[in-house]
Amino acid sequence: MTSKTVTRADLTDAVLSKMGSLSRSNTAKLVDEILETVSQELEVGNTVKISSFGTFLVRSKNQRIGRNPKTGEEAIINPRKVVSFNASPILKHIINDK
Repeated sequence: MTSKTVTRADLTDAVLSKMGSLSRSNTAKLVDEILETVSQELEVGNTVKISSFGTFLVRSKNQRIGRNPKTGEEAIINPRKVVSFNASPILKHIINDK
């Protein structure tokens, strides 16, 4: 099974092929604006729900003790925020049926 990483350029090409009325530069700006808006909302801690796709949310992780797997030495892992994604049932259905 080979996997491909989808880039901004790939997203731009996909949107451009579906909406041929936009120029490449305008399509690239549109994709960038969407991604920037999602990033800004997550940055302030808001949940971003995209219907029929999924939900992005920010979770806080507490400080904990971890272990270096190579040396076995314990280290403190600082508290941090992480982005979590939950796929919608529709997306799960699409992925599992193909």
